[in-house]
Amino acid sequence: MNETAPSVLDRIKRVRIVPVVALDREDLAEPLAEALLRAGLDVIEITFRTAAAAAAILKITSRFKEMLVGAGTLLDRDQVHKAAAAGARFAVAPGLNESVVTAAHETGIEMVPGVMTPSEVEKAISLACRTLKFFPAEAAGGVAMLKSLEGPYSHTGVRFIPTGGINPGNMRAYLQCSSVIAVGGSWMAEKKLVAAQDWLQIEQLTRAALTAARNV
Repeated sequence: MNETAPSVLDRIKRVRIVPVVALDREDLAEPLAEALLRAGLDVIEITFRTAAAAAAILKITSRFKEMLVGAGTLLDRDQVHKAAAAGARFAVAPGLNESVVTAAHETGIEMVPGVMTPSEVEKAISLACRTLKFFPAEAAGGVAMLKSLEGPYSHTGVRFIPTGGINPGNMRAYLQCSSVIAVGGSWMAEKKLVAAQDWLQIEQLTRAALTAARNV
C-alpha cells in the first residue's frame, strides 16, 4: 500500500532536496540509489524522459524499501499508471494537465503538478493539489516570482518545490522562502555522472547539498 500523502510530503520536507534523475539504463538504478543512501538522502525522482524509467523505479522500490521514489515528467495517464505500478509514491509533472492529476488521484499517489502563473496555481488548487512544482523556476522569474505568488496564495496552504535552474549557488535563496518545502535539481546526479558511474562524486555532491539545506 502507498504511503498517505502527508507522510510522503513530510519526508520531502525533512530532507528539502529532491534529486531529479533521467536514467537511460535500468541497471544503473540500484547503484545510484545506494550512492544517495550512503550520502543520507532517501528521496529520488526518476523522470519519464527515457524508456527505462518505469523499470528503474521498480528496481529501486523492490530492493530499497526505505527509499521514497517519485516519478517525474509525467505527461499522460498511462505514464502515471505505469509509475504507480512500479511503486512510485509521488508523481511530478512539468505542467498542469488535469487528466494527469486525475490519474494520480485514482492511483492514490501524491501529485505535484507544475505551475508558473497565478492562473495555474488557482487551477491546481481547484484540483485539490496544494504542493506544486514551480517550473521552470529560474526562467520563470526565480525567487522574485515565487515571492510574488506567496502573497495571494500562502493562506490557502499552497507550497512549492522549485525546479529548473536550481544549483548549489541559488538553492539557499529558494529554501529561505516560506512557501518552499524543498527544491528539485539534477546537479547531484547529472546524466554524465550517472553514465560514468561516478558514484563517489554523486555521493559527495548529495552530501554537500543535504548539509547546505540543513543550514538554511
